Amino acid sequence: MIANIPFFEQVNQSFDRAAALTDHPPGLLEQIKTCNNVYHLTFPLRRDNGAIEVIHAWRAEHSHHRMPTKGGVRYTSQADEDEVTALAALMSYKCAIVDVPYGGAKGAVKINPRDYSAAELERITRRYTYELVAKNFLGPGVDVPGPDYGTGAREMAWMADTYAALRSTEVNPFACVTGKPVSTGGVRGRVEATGRGVFFGVREACSMKEDMKLLGLPTGLEGKRVVVQGLGNVGFHAARLLAGAGAVVIGVAERDGTVYREKGIDVVKLDEYRRETGGVKNFEGCEFSDSAAGLELKCDILLPAALENQIHDGNVDRIRAKIIAEGANGPVTAEASRILHERGVLIIPDTYLNAGGVTVSYFEWLKNIANVRFGRMGKRFDQKTNRNLLEAVESLTGKTFGEETIHRLAAGGDEEDLVNSGLEETMVSAFHAIRDCQSRHNGIDLRIAAYVIAINKIAVSYSDRGIFP
Repeated sequence: MIANIPFFEQVNQSFDRAAALTDHPPGLLEQIKTCNNVYHLTFPLRRDNGAIEVIHAWRAEHSHHRMPTKGGVRYTSQADEDEVTALAALMSYKCAIVDVPYGGAKGAVKINPRDYSAAELERITRRYTYELVAKNFLGPGVDVPGPDYGTGAREMAWMADTYAALRSTEVNPFACVTGKPVSTGGVRGRVEATGRGVFFGVREACSMKEDMKLLGLPTGLEGKRVVVQGLGNVGFHAARLLAGAGAVVIGVAERDGTVYREKGIDVVKLDEYRRETGGVKNFEGCEFSDSAAGLELKCDILLPAALENQIHDGNVDRIRAKIIAEGANGPVTAEASRILHERGVLIIPDTYLNAGGVTVSYFEWLKNIANVRFGRMGKRFDQKTNRNLLEAVESLTGKTFGEETIHRLAAGGDEEDLVNSGLEETMVSAFHAIRDCQSRHNGIDLRIAAYVIAINKIAVSYSDRGIFP
């Protein structure tokens, strides 16, 4: 029987296990754990056929230890207050772990976006934005949403445009959301940021010789067999980058089933096929089974990149992966996580692994606040400096590089180069901080180590403000 434990309670179970390893006062720990604000709103929607429908939506601000708060907005028929609150809490801890100076927040609109026209989705998004502004739940220094499950750059552009119309005198109104199109203040590299962050995190975990030895695996990504659940934005880009680094994607689970090929699947072609046909069934050269079976395939790395509670006490005994990389939020329940850790499975936790999105969203927010594109000030200077160095080397060695080589080596970083570099530095540094914390607390898993780091950083933030001496 599958235990039906509320999502927020599961998050708090992990929090409590980590909090027991700290020496902070109980009152401070309770403040860190508690969700500060939850706004449940309803509003009418006139459908294209003239019918009236009542829409339910939420925005939760879990922690104001840093401002603004930050978190995505998802459109899903499964949304409820518990889910939104739990995801907001995860955002608080995630931002702290990767040193992004935000409190955590999350939003949701309870709809299946596939059931609505583009015009209806625009009306829903703009009304949701209006209601958030009216209650001071949106603004560059207040609360900054971003894209999530069921939303994307289009919805963020609608939100930004609505906010700008309501706050026309603000200098940087488009900093009210992130994940926008580049043409409206977005940043290059944001679309693939979460998946790229997953790749960096998995790569670092697989570089740990001692950990790989315990799993009976060689160091590095080369040859590791990967199964991905969810070929959306996160799963696709993570799988593509892992494959590019030498891993072999042998299985992909989607809503309509699982495709499997031991020799490897071309995820770029599969994604094109999925977009054309609406699913993965009958993809050329692959075996096919039901969607749930994908999680139970024997592999080295299982990457759940769909929704929460996918691995639970009802299927945990059938999970055969050696590494679980949590691309989604909360894909492994608290009890299943404990069981897997005792079995020796390495879980790379969501609170760290999928932080690439919020990291690059932070870069976008900084770009909007500063009103200047990354690389604009220094690119030409860097090019000239690098060219001078290469020409000096030519002069000293007598070796000629050639103009094409000099041009390539001397090129300064553009916006996407700088964003990806900042993301890599963030993910690499955070992983080793978590790994070091795990070493100091012998016996805990990476999830609890990540929570310990988050709790300590949030506690320091409160203390430095004089709230809790």
